[in-house]
Amino acid sequence: MKKLYAVIGYPIGHSMSPVMHNDLFSFYQIDGHYLPFQVAPENLEDAVKGLKAIGVGGFNVTIPHKSRIIPYLDGVDELANAIGAVNTVVNEDGRFIGYNTDGSGFLTGLENQFASIEGKKILVIGAGGATRGIYFTLAKEKPAKIDIANRTVEKAWSLINDCPYPNSSAAFSLEEAEQVLEDYDLIIQTTMIGMAPKVSEQPIKLDNLKKQAIVCDIVYNPLKTKFLQDAEQKGAQIQNGIDMFVFQGALAFEKWTGTFPDAERMRAIVLKQLGG
Repeated sequence: MKKLYAVIGYPIGHSMSPVMHNDLFSFYQIDGHYLPFQVAPENLEDAVKGLKAIGVGGFNVTIPHKSRIIPYLDGVDELANAIGAVNTVVNEDGRFIGYNTDGSGFLTGLENQFASIEGKKILVIGAGGATRGIYFTLAKEKPAKIDIANRTVEKAWSLINDCPYPNSSAAFSLEEAEQVLEDYDLIIQTTMIGMAPKVSEQPIKLDNLKKQAIVCDIVYNPLKTKFLQDAEQKGAQIQNGIDMFVFQGALAFEKWTGTFPDAERMRAIVLKQLGG
């Protein structure tokens, strides 16, 4: 009998996770199947109880449940608890334990550019839920500094102050950040600005970008946002959001099965789904 895995969210029809994970179960000859379940917020507690009752091996959690699910789990690991959000749940001997692989997925995707971010100067654009996972994860890796630029500076300071790991961080307005871009080795765009259909938008101007910088955007539709196009034209190395999506999924798959999967295979599946 196949072991069931799942992703829950609201809405969920757009998710590419089922095709990605089901391909992996087939490729590695693991007797598992992955299904999407649309769960309205008011039904979340019942959904978690139902998933436990039928003995799922694990499941992913997406918007809007990443924070709301925590009270209904049996445990949450240290990083996910600090972030305040869970995107992966593992059935550990009948107990549902929550993890967050978003930031770790982003960090793993960076390895081709940086063997280590220790000592690097980083600017993160945005202060929302995606930022939180990335910022906390990177703060653990001892960068020289990791600053945050956001439309609302108070929200950026709040995120910095919430971080349980030692950090050297400052908060800037988007306009202030534009003036000091040459100071950063790595710039990470974590908002949905530039996502289809509003593809002409970008969060900040890159006039002062350091030529050798690496510029990342967690958006992957389009594959190359206006932000990344401008960065590339200025000589920067660029990375879109596919790496983060692929590696957060790979880390979840590893937690469920003990096998770290072929990330290039996963990337090809995602690109095919996106028509790229």
